[in-house]
Amino acid sequence: MKNTYGTSVAVTLFGESHGTCIGAVLDGLAPGIRVDEADISHLLTLRRPDGKISTPRKENDVFSIVSGVLNGRTTGTPITILIPNENVKSGDYATLQTVARPSHADYTAQCKYHGFQDARGGGHFSGRITAALVAVGAICKSALEQKGIYIGTHVKKCAGISDRDFGDLQRDIKCLNEKTFAVLEDACADTMRAAILAAAEEGDSVGGVLETAITGMPAGVGEPWFDSVESLLSHMMFSIGAVKGIEFGDGFAISDKKGSKANDPMKVEDGKIVTVTNHNGGINGGITNGMPIIFRTAIKPTPTIFKPQNTVDFNTMTETVLQPKGRHDPAIVHRARAVQDAATAIVLCDALALRYGTDWLKG
Repeated sequence: MKNTYGTSVAVTLFGESHGTCIGAVLDGLAPGIRVDEADISHLLTLRRPDGKISTPRKENDVFSIVSGVLNGRTTGTPITILIPNENVKSGDYATLQTVARPSHADYTAQCKYHGFQDARGGGHFSGRITAALVAVGAICKSALEQKGIYIGTHVKKCAGISDRDFGDLQRDIKCLNEKTFAVLEDACADTMRAAILAAAEEGDSVGGVLETAITGMPAGVGEPWFDSVESLLSHMMFSIGAVKGIEFGDGFAISDKKGSKANDPMKVEDGKIVTVTNHNGGINGGITNGMPIIFRTAIKPTPTIFKPQNTVDFNTMTETVLQPKGRHDPAIVHRARAVQDAATAIVLCDALALRYGTDWLKG
């Protein structure tokens, strides 16, 4: 029953979708790091529902930092953040205690927790829990920015509609971190929104692809085998419930290239070793090479749809037809971008602390 990620810098999540509150504990972060609550509020805002393309459930996400921060600086002890659940309608889930929603965790939760799980709103499996991950991840993201490391994620694809590729990374990342709907080509936002709304009107949902860029990471971070940077990021990304795939650099497309096209030639530029191209996404042998880290995740369509679906009642072992009720997102890819940023920041803080020591993030 583990809900903790990380070795030197670790995060533990707790709470349920319709419980009193959700929260997270961030342990191992160095003392003296500046914590601005406005940074946390901003990233939580980017995760919140966005009009008709999101769930009608609106939470204020008024968080409380109850330990680990004093006078705007980390103390070095565990940071605990609490976020109350205020807008719940548990009655919508009364009939789902024993009826599995297709592609949700209802049946697997039953197998693991033997009927004692909180099924309201998806319980501990709900995307609601990602708000706590975003809150502590925002602290990590800010700590990285104080060291010149920046993270930005955009909706690369949604409902089959593609955004442009990254260009000027520093400018693109800064721009993305201010956008509610994170695309690089503004016109794509309207097209994607329209596709999400069309799916919602049909009682259906859509998925997408998120692409993340990381700049400023020093070369030499990561391990060659089981704790490669790809392994660490993949471990964390697959902790986000909707993620079903991940690729780095050119990803699966690199398999179609010859070595002469897939390799990244090297040169010296301004006294630093860099690569001319970045097909490998800033990682060689599991270790950062100093180039931008680029990766993409596949986000599945929201599994709860307002169409009849065949399923089972696992208490009576009978087949039935489910017509879901409640408040659900017709797409979550645009909201998951803030979660991916936060999760990435936690991974990098842990990896950097392991490489250089816990105080490196402060110095």
